[in-house]
Amino acid sequence: MKRFSLQWRITLMSVLLIGITCVAMNLLLCSSGVYYMDTIADSLQGGTVILNDGGAASFDPQLIAPNEELIIVVDGVQGRFRTTNWYITAAVTLLSGILAYFVSGRALKPLRSFTSQVEQVQLNNLADMRIDEDTISEFRQLSRSFNQMLERLNNAFSAQRQFTGNAAHELRTPLALMQAQLELFSAEHPDVRPETAEFLTLLREQTERLIQMTRTLLEMSNLRQVARNERIQLAPMIEEIFTDLAPLSDKRGVTLTAEGDGIMTGSDALIYRLIFNLTENAVKYNRPGGSVRVSVTQELEKLLLRVSDTGCGIPEVYQRSIFQPFFRVDKSRSREYGGAGLGLSLVWEITDLHGGSVWVEKSSEKGTTIAVGLPTQQSTKL
Repeated sequence: MKRFSLQWRITLMSVLLIGITCVAMNLLLCSSGVYYMDTIADSLQGGTVILNDGGAASFDPQLIAPNEELIIVVDGVQGRFRTTNWYITAAVTLLSGILAYFVSGRALKPLRSFTSQVEQVQLNNLADMRIDEDTISEFRQLSRSFNQMLERLNNAFSAQRQFTGNAAHELRTPLALMQAQLELFSAEHPDVRPETAEFLTLLREQTERLIQMTRTLLEMSNLRQVARNERIQLAPMIEEIFTDLAPLSDKRGVTLTAEGDGIMTGSDALIYRLIFNLTENAVKYNRPGGSVRVSVTQELEKLLLRVSDTGCGIPEVYQRSIFQPFFRVDKSRSREYGGAGLGLSLVWEITDLHGGSVWVEKSSEKGTTIAVGLPTQQSTKL
């Protein structure tokens, strides 16, 4: 059947359907006609005749003289025959519609298969999602072009990741040198003028920000090479993260609480970074004296991690965009809170790498909850 094009498939199936419909109509109408002709014959043999005045009388055909004229009226048979034919037509039409639905579905099966394969294409599986080119003629060229597009995209993303990693690697050394020189100069010249001290502080802040950005970009470029086969228990990891974030939370007066536990397989370092970034973000953008709660729910085949804060919330229009690189809801606060706008983007990358998903579960003026769903077991393919 693969050697037929989609046009020929639909043509042949339509011809077959029309032929079946015509045969069914012919058989049913003939059966109906035979039935009513038998009814007329039975009426004659029964000896019942309808008189002109509407009355019915019995007669014996043997008693009728050869030259005597006899008129027999069969009442109502034509009407019943016509009604029965309409019923047959309606039934056959309905049956034909049902058959046409399934026949067209069968003819369009290659299109549904192609759509299903396209929907499975993700950023992390471009090289593995080639479409089968051994298909009908209408989709053969489309499949070939789609595969070539996937290959170009995969090469472009690979080149982008390689460039990002190389650039971050090359920037790391001069930035570290700049930071060391600034700290050394500040330590050797404590009595500089106030405007000079303010300028040096600004330089140190921006240098530290660049160092954090290059470190994050380097991590993102190397994500695909990290093994994900470690057994991870989340409760002790969350407590360790709370300890690391204690200076920041104490400074802002934010209370950190945790509940629940779960076990999964993945990269210990990456899952640590995921939870750390979400928690740090919740502390940074919280109200003074607020709270952050990290909860873990263990389900049958996945973990559900929630990080809730009591901040000012995220507008609905930005709730999908916050996971994009360098995106900020309020760009005017970038100086106040620091960072490079890559924290949540790294969270998305790590979640996607582990086969999970991350989303804003709810957000209002009372706070925001970001949820992460992670499978408990990783696929064997890295």
